[in-house]
Amino acid sequence: MATGYLTPEQNSKLRRWERWNRNYFIFAFVALVIVLVFSSQLGLSSGNDWGPLGLLLAALVTPIIIFQLRLACPACGVKIGWQAKLMAPDQCKSCGTFLRTKGSSS
Repeated sequence: MATGYLTPEQNSKLRRWERWNRNYFIFAFVALVIVLVFSSQLGLSSGNDWGPLGLLLAALVTPIIIFQLRLACPACGVKIGWQAKLMAPDQCKSCGTFLRTKGSSS
């Protein structure tokens, strides 16, 4: 298992993924709270039927899953999204590459 670091271009691509992932997560969290708190006032929930509310919840959560599935190690190409949680992991479990540039601290 060769251990290395990312190039500046690879690092920039990974940080861009982190930024999009974090920003969408914040947006989805706020939207979910608003929708769930005001669902009956917005006419989305009657208490017995999840119809439009369920579709809206699925529409907000699906991109989070897609973001996770898209993340791959820039060095070897192995999908690492489920290792990531919200931010990229420190190291790829497959090839051992540190997921940052050599001189960066984070």
